[in-house]
Amino acid sequence: MKKFDRLKTIQLILFVVLTIVCAIIVFTNKSLFHLIATDVHIRLISILLWAALGLSFLFIFLDFTIFSAFKQDYRELDYAVHSDPVAGIANRYSSDVLIERYLDKPLPENLGCVMFNLSNIKEINKLYGHSQGNALIRNFSNILKLASVDLCFVSRNGGNKFLAIFEDASKERLSIFLSRIHQKVRANNGDSDNHPIEFEYGISYNGKDNVDTITDLIALSNKRITEKLSSK
Repeated sequence: MKKFDRLKTIQLILFVVLTIVCAIIVFTNKSLFHLIATDVHIRLISILLWAALGLSFLFIFLDFTIFSAFKQDYRELDYAVHSDPVAGIANRYSSDVLIERYLDKPLPENLGCVMFNLSNIKEINKLYGHSQGNALIRNFSNILKLASVDLCFVSRNGGNKFLAIFEDASKERLSIFLSRIHQKVRANNGDSDNHPIEFEYGISYNGKDNVDTITDLIALSNKRITEKLSSK
């Protein structure tokens, strides 16, 4: 796509330069200008050549217009495929694409993940309706997105589950991420216009847990949520 855009830009520049050069030659060469003005056949050839130049410019312009519309459609389609329509962050498909990079490969020690469980979503849906439940999901998703900047990939994993994957995990980076989330959740819950966010999370970090596969790593983080819930 970038190559096509670059090719068309070069084509347009060359076309404009050649058109300017031809115009300069015609209007600065008095004998040539006189010949065009007095000879019917030369004038007809000139008219046809200028018409061809005009049509070429029109077709290049249409190519740019169609290509711009195509790029916009592509971006919208890509967003629709990779984004969760309710949460506004990456969806399960996007996380699966990332996970596939590590399938059937030795797992790097600096790979980590955090699974989140939005625990009061059923209560919000029941008391206030699904529109308010979706608003809660969007609020929490936005918190995850802001907290993940320069740290990790976040996605909605379906239902009330959310996943963060660290490809350069460390205790410090995990701590910064969770600290950002807690801070933003407190701010949300302190606003009377918002429904409170209640969540649990489970952490797994290959440098510490030494699992075999990325699916085991994710399953372990989910298992730790279950263990937290069962201990309450």
